[in-house]
Amino acid sequence: MAASYRRGPLEVADGIWAYLQPDGGWGWSNAGLISGGETSLLVDTLFDLKLTAQMLDDLRRATKSAEAIETVVNTHANGDHCFGNALVAGAEVVASRACAQEMVETPPSRLAELVKAAPQLGELGAFVQRIFGSFSFEGIEVVPPTRTFEGGLQLTVGDRRVDLVEVGPAHTRGDTLVHLPDDGVVFTGDILFHGGHPIVWAGPVSRWIDACDTILHWDAQTIVPGHGPMATPAALEAFKGYFEWLTRESTARFEAGMPASEAALDIDLGPYREWSDPERMAVNVRSIYRELGSDERGDAVGLLGAMAAWETANRGRARAT
Repeated sequence: MAASYRRGPLEVADGIWAYLQPDGGWGWSNAGLISGGETSLLVDTLFDLKLTAQMLDDLRRATKSAEAIETVVNTHANGDHCFGNALVAGAEVVASRACAQEMVETPPSRLAELVKAAPQLGELGAFVQRIFGSFSFEGIEVVPPTRTFEGGLQLTVGDRRVDLVEVGPAHTRGDTLVHLPDDGVVFTGDILFHGGHPIVWAGPVSRWIDACDTILHWDAQTIVPGHGPMATPAALEAFKGYFEWLTRESTARFEAGMPASEAALDIDLGPYREWSDPERMAVNVRSIYRELGSDERGDAVGLLGAMAAWETANRGRARAT
């Protein structure tokens, strides 16, 4: 990862907390709390009920505001940012319309079934167990947004201004940034993976680059990523550079007629070799190929299988050398 950091709440500005979860890999997402005196807003919940309950307890110990959460903002539809919504009883849940539509497509029960079946799924099962085996998806009922928007929405938390800015499709179809312009703070959701390879579930990558530019234009100095330690504008510039590099490398191989699966293994990770979760290259290259006109598609299980195959092939190649 980009840096060592501790799990738990971190006050990043007066009355604004990031909730960080090392190591920032699969499912270990960040969240946040914005206090407005007698009320507060929670940015995202976590991947399962146990983790979300622990987060709420930790935030309650850090600040009384956790007892008065009136609003939850889900930055996107991946379960590690919304599966704990049910534990914030009575709160208004806000998300982009596209996020709300996508949220029902991969229910927790499907992940529970996949993890349960993992021992019989060979290479795919081993991969699933590695990335999801630490979480419990049993008994989760997703609480969908009760308020949706398109483009943008301005909220107030006490006297704080909180701007929600839709920048998807990028990581997912409905990505949203949470910007506090008067405080110089941005919660990026998964528009920023700090120290790890991102994963392009939706794309296009060009729109993800635009989202990075949007944040950089705000000149916020305090950036809470969706995964990984606290970040700076320089870290976001480096992350944007990853997509520019990956686009160049993938395009060259697409034009040479190389299949996406081969291209993902052929690309030298270079400066990104130390970033975690490199198996996501199998999905990211495929996403860029799709932008370039390839008809390669895949459902969530198929994409997990592609990453498992990348991991196995890369491990075998490392042994051979």
